[in-house]
This record gives sequence, C-alpha cells and structure tokens, in this order.
Amino acid sequence: MNSARIEFVIEGVALCAPGLPTWNDAIGVLRGDRDYIAAQMQRPAPALLSTNERRRAPDSVLLALAVAEQACAMSGREPRVLPNVFASAYGDLAINDYLCAELARAPLDISPTKFHNSVHNAPAGYWTIATGCMAASSAVSAGTATFGAALLETALIVARDSTPALLVVFDTATQGPLTDVVPSLSPFAMALVLAPPGASAGARIGLRMSRDSAAGLASLPSSLHSLQATSPAAGGLPLLAALALRQPATLGIDAGPPGANGLKLEISF
Repeated sequence: MNSARIEFVIEGVALCAPGLPTWNDAIGVLRGDRDYIAAQMQRPAPALLSTNERRRAPDSVLLALAVAEQACAMSGREPRVLPNVFASAYGDLAINDYLCAELARAPLDISPTKFHNSVHNAPAGYWTIATGCMAASSAVSAGTATFGAALLETALIVARDSTPALLVVFDTATQGPLTDVVPSLSPFAMALVLAPPGASAGARIGLRMSRDSAAGLASLPSSLHSLQATSPAAGGLPLLAALALRQPATLGIDAGPPGANGLKLEISF
C-alpha cells in the first residue's frame, strides 16, 4: 500500500555525535572516505544560551539546541519563525535515572530544577524561549521509529502550511540500572530544516508511506553500523549519508512498530 507523495527540500543539516561534532566533520565519514572512529564528546555549547544557562541546562537540551542552531544557520532561516518538531525516544536518560533513584531513596529531596528538566518537551521549551519563537512546537516519541515518525510529522507541517519547519532528533546515553533495559548507549543528535519544494536549491525529497519500507544498514558505510545501533536518534544516518554523497537514492525508514507503515524516501539533487 502506498500513500500520496509529500515533497519538500532540505535546506539545513546538522549532526552531533561522539567523534562527529558537526556536519562538516561527518561528511567524509558519511561518504565512506574515512572510517568512523568514536571519540569522547565535549559538552555542546549552543550560542543561544548564556554561560549560566549552559551550565544549568541538562545534556539533552544542549545537544538538541546545538544541532538546531547549526541547521538554522546553514538554511539561513530565522529560528524564531520556524515551526519545530523536537523528537526523542527516551528524553534525558540521566535525569530519568536520577529521578528513579531519588524516588526510591528520598522522594522529598528531588531537585525542582531536575524535575523541571525531566519533561519530554524541555528542549523545545528552551529553544522557543531562547529564540523568541512563537510558531507551533511539537514533541514526538516513537521508540526506535522516532526519527521516521518525526520526519513525517515535520513534512506534513511543511506540506499543510507551505512553510519551512525545523526537525530536531536527539537521544542521550543511558546510565545506572536503565542501561540494562534501554537501548541508548551514546548521545546522538541531528537536525534538518525542511522547506516547500521550489523554495531553494537544496536536496529534493519525495516521501510516501509504504508497507514495503524498512530501515536498513545497506545505505550506510560499514564503519557507521555500530553508531546507528547505539542510539534511536541515529535512525536518520542513512538519510544523512545520502545527503553527504549528493547522489539520487531511495531509502526505507521505519516510522512505526514492526509491521506498521514505514517511509519511502526518494532523494534527488
């Protein structure tokens, strides 16, 4: 079963992962020109936040805002006017671990600041406040299909409203007992600015729902297979590899649980 085709262009791209702090650092690896080598990742420092805010903000917020900032800069779009979709399979896992431990140990000692930062849409809130954005904002979670579900959500906004929109997908590394049950072993974030077709000369994407679509590794350089397996947010790596190669491609991306519809992406330049 195939659905109607949704078309858009990608104007801005950003990536942040261990060993790949920016899109420019990642291009050679995504093209297969050199192997991926994981490295200790420095704490992101988005310029939109003051030094004090960066110090207080959790890693999930810094990671999400860093890539959002970079993608908007590449696109040339004003962040304050862009509808935005922030997506994460698990939210901030370090804060989740802290809250579970404190609830078991001393519930009345829970930090109000950490509780405030534990909500799933905290990064979206930080972003809209920092940029003065009054456009619509959404927070999406769909497990291992989070990237596909969020990409579909953003593409529908672009198609419905004929306006550019920002997509940010991120997950942090788990810690404590959650490590045994949550498959998110390293931080990863990516961002895309999508726009209506004809708005710019960016990569052109045709998207449709398809029962035949399924996420895979075949379109990725082999050295990146391990990175894709460490974070649900890394489900967007095949699309990033196609953008880095600047070659027409057709990709399948999961957008729901096993057996549900996926996305078929037809990419041209």
